[in-house]
Amino acid sequence: MASPSELTKQTLYARCQTYVQDRLTAIQAAIDAAQESANSETKSSAGDKYETGRAMAQNERDRNLVQLQQARQLQGELLRIDPARPCDSVHPGALVHTSMGRFFISISAGQLTVDGVDYFAVSAAAPVAAALSGRRAGEEALFNGKSVRIEAVL
Repeated sequence: MASPSELTKQTLYARCQTYVQDRLTAIQAAIDAAQESANSETKSSAGDKYETGRAMAQNERDRNLVQLQQARQLQGELLRIDPARPCDSVHPGALVHTSMGRFFISISAGQLTVDGVDYFAVSAAAPVAAALSGRRAGEEALFNGKSVRIEAVL
């Protein structure tokens, strides 16, 4: 049977997956809408207006494609994490309780609440994760000029 911390980690992981999937869905819808807009532009007697409208729709589509690539990178980062694997030091997949809050080292998905407790899903590249990286429970790290005590790494 899974411990409460293992269940919390799995719940946080599932919420990060949902976060990424929601982003992918929204971005794909925006790409489709921009493409539809570009396709539906009709050539008018003012040819410049037609070209400008198509160019704007294409620029929007291109911006969304960049966001789609970033969301796919997040998805790839998540796939490299095994939420069932216990952690004894801070690295991707670790659930870290500190004197300044609780962190799930995974992707930058912001604040997530599980059973009334707030956690922050942060990327391993985030400054706080970088400051804690490799440390174990009972150790301290310096973050933004303040000492942060690591209470538990799960």
